[in-house]
Amino acid sequence: MKLASTLLVFVVSALLALGLVMLYSATMFHRSGEFWSAQLLWCCIGLVVCLGAAMSDYQLLKKVSVPALVLALLLLVAVMIPGIGLERNGARRWLQLPGTTFQPSEFAKLAVIIALAHYCERKGRRMGTFKNGLLIPGMVLGLFLGLIFIEPDWGAMALLAAVCGLMLILAGTKIRYMAPPVIGVMCAGGYLLSQNTVRLNRITSWLDPEGTKQGVGYQAWQSLIALGSGGTTGLGLGNGRQKLGFVPEHQTDFIFSVIGEELGLITTMAVVVGFVLFLVCGAFIAMRARDFFGFLLASGLTFLIGLQAFINIGVVTSMLPNKGLPLPFISRGGTNLVAMLFCVGVLLSIARFANQQGRSKADKLKDSDSYSPFRVGTQP
Repeated sequence: MKLASTLLVFVVSALLALGLVMLYSATMFHRSGEFWSAQLLWCCIGLVVCLGAAMSDYQLLKKVSVPALVLALLLLVAVMIPGIGLERNGARRWLQLPGTTFQPSEFAKLAVIIALAHYCERKGRRMGTFKNGLLIPGMVLGLFLGLIFIEPDWGAMALLAAVCGLMLILAGTKIRYMAPPVIGVMCAGGYLLSQNTVRLNRITSWLDPEGTKQGVGYQAWQSLIALGSGGTTGLGLGNGRQKLGFVPEHQTDFIFSVIGEELGLITTMAVVVGFVLFLVCGAFIAMRARDFFGFLLASGLTFLIGLQAFINIGVVTSMLPNKGLPLPFISRGGTNLVAMLFCVGVLLSIARFANQQGRSKADKLKDSDSYSPFRVGTQP
């Protein structure tokens, strides 16, 4: 466990350092001082939050799971109210705070994952029934997904749905219960997508990037040019050309393209390996957790960061259509950075208390109703 925790800290520290360096390089001709100093401040705040979460017992999250869920719901409702929520580029996703903005969906993702882990632990073997395993959590989750959908933030909605679905499967919800509603949601999503010109154009540009490179596919095409021009070792830090206005939002969703152009294939592959190591460490910590709540919580937070990272990389490399999700620990964005570092702190807390408790307690809980990583999918 000590090796997993140490490796996790090393990987996150390396990604944070790379993020700060690349953000300065990406914005050196575009208000670099303001962007970089703000990101550094958020990084410091996030590290304090991470340290606080790591030093605390993650079991305390059970006590705040319901209040946090209610607060997240109220914030998602508030962001939709004109005059309270900020609208940018046709989306209403932010709340104005003194000197900065706050994105409630980032807090909502954490609140839902914590509450779902607590709920699944309480239900135990009853997660194998339709009512407890799908109906009740599905109704609550549907409410949050619906509010995020109408912001609109389809990328965050899909990410949260995928993470929670994986958590439910690990908790023992039968796949035969989940398959019909998932298929129904996918069909409804396909229909809504066909009626949404902006997102439909993103799909068509993804299918034909070269044919749409002068229009809706411009951003993705320029990103590929940046990655290709970097070659194996890159053009050198600060020497990238695509960041000079050719790749829109290069400091947020497409910062991976700046890394590829300036530092080359070697560094981009190192970033991918870093996130793979993060997934491995998170999975190891989850399997060694002292209870089922820790197992599910660590799994959910690991899925959240890992899926978001690989979706972002997939978008930048044109393997996936544009989702608008930042690259964890690297992209500019204070709310997401603090949320990701909180996840890391909770993972370290789970690892720390697993070490303190030893494996004896976990072994005693293997066959109980409240701990089941070794019996996933075996509920009657």
